[in-house]
Amino acid sequence: MYTLQIEHGITDFGLWKQAFDRDPVDRAASGVVGHRISRPVNDSHYIVVELDFNELNQAQQLLANLQARVWNSSAASPALHGAPQTRILETAG
Repeated sequence: MYTLQIEHGITDFGLWKQAFDRDPVDRAASGVVGHRISRPVNDSHYIVVELDFNELNQAQQLLANLQARVWNSSAASPALHGAPQTRILETAG
């Protein structure tokens, strides 16, 4: 299993969550088999999103779609604050 981990600041969690729920990259069709949204207990303006995939190429393609179609659009990501930090992780055990 592979996980695309995304971290970034947000200006408003409710606004960010509405945009996430609109699903502009069609997570299911992109191969996402599960996801988690976390926030640090001491920072309500920061999120960590983990998107799980069965195939590495699915995670890579979704990341490319987020970079090209979502993060550079204030309409698609209205509460984004700062540049997202990303990494793709492979389950190791």
